[in-house]
Amino acid sequence: MSAEVIYGKPLAEELRQEMKEEVSALHEKKIHPKLVVVIIGEDPASMSYVKGKQRASEKVGLDSELIELPVDTSEQYLLDLIDRLNQDDEVHGILVQLPVPEHISDQKIIESIDPRKDVDGFHPMNAGRMLTGQDTFYPCTPYGILVMLKRASISLEGKHVVIVGRSNLVGKPVGQLLLNENATVTHCHSRTKDLRHHTKQADILIVAAGRPSLVSGEDISEGTVVIDVGVNRVDGKLTGDVDFDSAKEVASYITPVPKGVGPMTITMLLHNTIEAAKRIHGQ
Repeated sequence: MSAEVIYGKPLAEELRQEMKEEVSALHEKKIHPKLVVVIIGEDPASMSYVKGKQRASEKVGLDSELIELPVDTSEQYLLDLIDRLNQDDEVHGILVQLPVPEHISDQKIIESIDPRKDVDGFHPMNAGRMLTGQDTFYPCTPYGILVMLKRASISLEGKHVVIVGRSNLVGKPVGQLLLNENATVTHCHSRTKDLRHHTKQADILIVAAGRPSLVSGEDISEGTVVIDVGVNRVDGKLTGDVDFDSAKEVASYITPVPKGVGPMTITMLLHNTIEAAKRIHGQ
């Protein structure tokens, strides 16, 4: 048996086509969804990712603005900029590319963004709404994973989901989203004893630890659905947290790296920006 590979790109393209039509309909109502991305410094990986967000925004018809700031930008300058964007009625989504330089507090920046424009879904108010099962902006990667599972008709209710990784960006929120879908969720992390014992019990295994080839085919049971969220560079190549070749011989479904979860992250950012514009304009 070899797993069915779930590619993110064709699904992302399908969703973006639907969004393009939705944006076109909003334009007719004189609503022009706009995303502003702020990047501090010149980290090549962050810059590449930000440019990708801009291209994707423009393809679906969103207005997109990139604000590039030098690495020595003060925290107060950034907070003042965010305040101006919060007050600007033509801006619907605000995203500050993380990580920011060490002299700036990630948390302070996240909390300064108007929750109505927090299209990354990181503001504590939006996190709290997700925790209590309310409609809100969900973090883009976890939301993309949820949509991928649903579009592949993978049942979540009552399933045992094991998550390796507990970051605020992926591990914790994806667990909460799947709990909201009535899955049973186990979180594993760097202090977990006997990781294999837990991964072998998973119906659905989500690996987001940032460690290349942390999980192999020997660590999973026959028929497990494997979602690899890892993005690691090994010998100049992008690779995930799962050893794809061995895992695909055991899993029922598996996502590759690259071309798996990645395209869905930007797609859900576009979705959140469109939703923000609709909510702000009372649609």
